[in-house]
Amino acid sequence: MHTIWKGTISFGLVNIPVKLHAATENKDVSLRQLHKECHTPIRYDKVCPNCEKEVGKDDIVKGFEYSKDQYVIIEEDELKQIQKAQAERSVEILDFVDLKEIDPIYFDKSYYLSPNEGGAKAYVLLRQALEESGKIGIAKIMIRAKEHLAVLRVYENTLLMETIHFPEEVRASDQVPGIPEENDLSKKEVSTAKMLIEQLTTTFEPGKYTDEYREQFLKLIEEKRNGEEMVTAKEPKLDTSNVTNLMDALQESIEKTKKAKKKKPATKKRTTQQKKKNA
Repeated sequence: MHTIWKGTISFGLVNIPVKLHAATENKDVSLRQLHKECHTPIRYDKVCPNCEKEVGKDDIVKGFEYSKDQYVIIEEDELKQIQKAQAERSVEILDFVDLKEIDPIYFDKSYYLSPNEGGAKAYVLLRQALEESGKIGIAKIMIRAKEHLAVLRVYENTLLMETIHFPEEVRASDQVPGIPEENDLSKKEVSTAKMLIEQLTTTFEPGKYTDEYREQFLKLIEEKRNGEEMVTAKEPKLDTSNVTNLMDALQESIEKTKKAKKKKPATKKRTTQQKKKNA
């Protein structure tokens, strides 16, 4: 399993060298956009709409838009300095709380934690302490240049870290439009709904839930492959726009030079004729 991050989890005077691994993976079936005529993948070039030209990586800077069309430029060195200062901190468990106190709306992404060299005993200590206390740890961590709030808990004998949203990232529910107020529901309607919920209540078995859309999608792809309904992309043509522009500029320069040369002899000839006339 690929290691995303290496560092130290600490609570009190206990330090645990750990490695971070993604606990979930995206199983979406992705599709490329192709040109209908030749089936070549479509490129997405970075173009400046003002200069009307393609820009490279070295021509791009990062800016924060603080008002309409007004930006503060952030240099890469400034950004790296902030990121380094945060990344060098160990992941310190700030508090211990009950899991039921955190609404699921806050949860974001899950990661497995494994002990790094010399951290096995402390790893087991934290795991057992969390299991027996029934608590989870609240911590902060820097992952890929972003600070995250996270919870540490035990999942199937493994320490699991789940990033959670900061409070300012969760929108207030009272901002949702069209939420109805309490209606006059009869006791019979409510009891019938509760009875239906009771009948559908069961033990959660994640294995019985499958992504039917993805399964049908993969089946369709396999059927098309077996039926040889495949296309081959053509090699993209070399971009000769710069060469063309250069040739146009050179040709224009040559034409201007020719015109300039033609004008000079004509001027000299007129001057000579004028002198003879005056003589």
